[in-house]
Formats: sequence, structure tokens, C-alpha cells
Amino acid sequence: MKNYKIVLGYDGTDFLGWQRQPGGRTVQGALEEALRGITGKRTVVHGAGRTDAGVHALGQAASFRGSFKLADKVLLRALNAVLPDDVRVFSLVQAPPDFHARRSARSKQYRYRIVHAPQPSPLDRRFVLHWPYPLRLGKMREAARLFARSDDFSAFASNRDRSPVRAVTRSELRRSGNEIVYTIEAGGFLRYMVRTIVGTLLEVGRGRIAPGEIEGIFRSRDRSRAGPTAAAKGLTLVRVDY
Repeated sequence: MKNYKIVLGYDGTDFLGWQRQPGGRTVQGALEEALRGITGKRTVVHGAGRTDAGVHALGQAASFRGSFKLADKVLLRALNAVLPDDVRVFSLVQAPPDFHARRSARSKQYRYRIVHAPQPSPLDRRFVLHWPYPLRLGKMREAARLFARSDDFSAFASNRDRSPVRAVTRSELRRSGNEIVYTIEAGGFLRYMVRTIVGTLLEVGRGRIAPGEIEGIFRSRDRSRAGPTAAAKGLTLVRVDY
């Protein structure tokens, strides 16, 4: 029995997220179906992060176990031959016996893209949030830095987690041409946490929330005081570090 690690990317537009769901198209389901078609065996694939419906990935990691006769390079080619076009496995290697894509992960990096222009490129429409309205970028940058902390992120999540403390090591916003890119890195994230932070930063950019109010929102643990949840299509899981 071998333990495999894969790194993959996907366009999440037409998926209901990573996690397998009855009757729903998911990335985990697509991978497990592909492995079963190749090997004839039922294989459970564990992802490093459970991306939500519509969220994309460039560096998602996953692991699975199996006693396959195929060489690693052949298995990699076979997977990409049978997977749908919106999923691609970039690498496949044998991992140590105790490796687990989720439990072994040290940190994950997400990126959120906003096109700040009258009209977005039609080539980007599935991967960016289009925002044609005025924004105070300096205030947004100031507020973004305030999320780099170890704290209770209950106010920026959609569910009540028993362990809502997260350690965010990087939180920064930059502009390149017409595109605003928000990058965040942490050991783990609460449900909708990144998209809620982005929605809050947009409210800061609109002048509806001041950077100085962020601290009070943290302390309140009240989801209603933060901004709305930004659209899923702008969010991409960039990489997972081990």
C-alpha cells in the first residue's frame, strides 16, 4: 500500500466545491471517479482544504493510498487523460506513510482578485470580481494589514466554530494596473473567512467601515458587523505548504 501526494489545479466555476456530495459535481468526486476508472478500486482522496462552490485552485494538495501496479508517471498521465478539462494534476509523488494532505499542512495561501475598471476582460470573468465603483485603496491597504494576527475570527466567518482562533501570517493588498489583489496566508481558515475579509475591505474602500473599526469588529465576534461575503469566483487557493 503506497501513500501518494498530488498537487492539482481546477476552475471551480462548475463545481459544488471540493468535498464529495451526493448527486453533486465536486472536485473530490471527480478525482475518486477517475482513480476508480483507472484502477478499478475505490480510493478516498483527502484534500488539504475544502474549497467552497465556485472557488478555484492553482496549488491544491491531496493525498490517497493504494496498491496500484502503474508507475507514478503512468498514473499521473492516466489521471489527466480521464479527468474533466477543468481539473488538472500537476504532480504526483509517493509520500511518507504518515503524510496526510490536510493534517500535515502547515499553511495555506489564498488570493482574491478584483478588477477595478469600467469593464472586465471577458477572459477573466470566471476568475475575478468586477468592481466599477470608486475605492479608497490606501484605507483598504491599511485595513488589510490589521488581519495579520492570531485572534478569534468569529466575526469574519459564517459558522460558529469550536476553535475560532486562527493565526494569519500574511494579509496584504496591492494594485497592479486595473487589478486589486488581496493575499492572505494562515495555518487554517474558518468557513467563508477569506471572502468575508474581502467583503469587509471593500466596505472600507467604499467608506462604510473605517480601518479603526476593525478592532471593534474582532472584539464583538458579531458577524453582522463585518462586510458581506464576497463572490466565490474571485478566490483561488494558490498553494499549500508542508
